[in-house]
Amino acid sequence: MGLRSVARATAASALCILATSCAGVEGDRDAPSRSGVAEVRVFAASSLTEAMKDLAQAFEARHPATVVRLTFAGSQILRLQLEQGASADIFLSANVSHMDALAESGVIEDYEVFAENRLALVVPAASTGPVERFEDLPRARRIVTGTPNVPVGAYAMTLIDRAAVRYGPDFANAVRRNVVSQESNVRLVRAKVELGEADAAFVYVTDASSSSRVRSIPIPPEVNVTAQYYLGVIEAAANPAGQEALLAWVRSEGPAILLRHGFGPPSTRVESPR
Repeated sequence: MGLRSVARATAASALCILATSCAGVEGDRDAPSRSGVAEVRVFAASSLTEAMKDLAQAFEARHPATVVRLTFAGSQILRLQLEQGASADIFLSANVSHMDALAESGVIEDYEVFAENRLALVVPAASTGPVERFEDLPRARRIVTGTPNVPVGAYAMTLIDRAAVRYGPDFANAVRRNVVSQESNVRLVRAKVELGEADAAFVYVTDASSSSRVRSIPIPPEVNVTAQYYLGVIEAAANPAGQEALLAWVRSEGPAILLRHGFGPPSTRVESPR
């Protein structure tokens, strides 16, 4: 089926956000059951949490006859759930590989880039530790990243590879040696720093700015990585009518809310390989 318009994709992005009530694999509560109310289900990467909650509140205030149930987790976990038959209408992934796999298997009808982010190097807010600038990173004894199959982890490995070109292989090797933990989503990565269990970690800029317990260390632009977020429209939607309505609504509301939370607009259009 043909790719939907960029505006619609952005709309869908916000749609996924529309969950005041969240049913999640990370301890989110189930949406309350309301008779006579339509339900739309959205699976979304953990790093979209705050933006999605805002979108959810705005949408449900205007559409009291619709409830959106939002599940937050690492993109790889959500992909696995969808492959195993989980019911959903929209999938928001923090990278393209999981979307590619779902498109190839027929779970996703089509997909498109709807937002962008950047990586941030964070340390404890009250830190007097070894990392005061990016060049100090090899001195950190406890570095945390995402696992290689979670988007924030894959992006971090790309960043480290780029750093090796600028600062030399010894820099990158020292950073890799000092990775003491790899977490299954970006919120768990950030939590390690917030709890004082890590000297430094790689998260998204939006995750760094939404926590008062971490402080960002500037990353040289030529080393940093742009993270692209993808909106996937589920082929066998649980609620096709609700899916379409939410996509249309998000068209106007989504971009402004995403921008307010630090996400940039898409700079590249990516179409389904199917």
